[in-house]
Amino acid sequence: MEAAGGRLAARFFFGVSLRIAMGIEYDGAPFCGWQTQPQRPTVQDTVEAAVARIASTKVRLVCAGRTDTGVHALGQVAHFDTLAQRPPSAWIRGVNAHLPGSIAVLWAHVVPDDFHARFSAVGRHYEYLLVNRAVRPALGAAICGWFPSRLDLAAMRAAAVHLVGTHDFSAFRSSQCQAKSPLRDLRCLVIERDGDMIRFCLEANAFLHHMVRNIIGCLVYVGKGRFDPDWIGDLLRSRDRSLAAPTFAPQGLYLTAVDYAPHWQLPILRGRRPFMAASA
Repeated sequence: MEAAGGRLAARFFFGVSLRIAMGIEYDGAPFCGWQTQPQRPTVQDTVEAAVARIASTKVRLVCAGRTDTGVHALGQVAHFDTLAQRPPSAWIRGVNAHLPGSIAVLWAHVVPDDFHARFSAVGRHYEYLLVNRAVRPALGAAICGWFPSRLDLAAMRAAAVHLVGTHDFSAFRSSQCQAKSPLRDLRCLVIERDGDMIRFCLEANAFLHHMVRNIIGCLVYVGKGRFDPDWIGDLLRSRDRSLAAPTFAPQGLYLTAVDYAPHWQLPILRGRRPFMAASA
């Protein structure tokens, strides 16, 4: 915060456009995803309206990863440009005063003009929370997925090994995916159980549209015994989305962190966990 404050103070009196980066946390249940849509509530529209109240003019936010309807974030990162000269606290406490309880700005920093929330990111972390018991959850139904049959963790872990590394993930991308290349480097896929809760943690340089939820759906197919673990490797090599499992429910998915090079001097928020995972 001190470095950001110094950059802001140096430019405060000169009427120079500033680029502000923000860390944002939100419950995705009330929203139709991040990206702005006409006549539908979105996280982007809601945050832009709150920032505009502080900036006294319209702003446009660019985020690190556009989450879908019902998907949550603990560490979304976005940036915007503004001519408004405000103290750093205004972009946090001031903006939060105009946001609903389901969204909070965690931090705000002045960044160089060449910083880009999406293109400067070098890694993204997602977590999926899945309640695995016969009875559906009543508490937290909007913030976790559910599967009623007992899942075999050993089989799912064996299947996950096939996915780690740099691959063509065409079999796990949405038909609406606009990415130019299906190649992604999945650096880590960890599966843990704590009582009735299964926690999937994924890290990659970037993810395709619906990639995480499609991976979860396929791992659940293996976990319930429909296919053996090697099926995942065959599916990956097939590059055929029609052979894969249906896209899994969005409720349990969280964007937990976005990684940037140290020279951007942004807060490191790795290790934050969804509340249900922390208390399961």
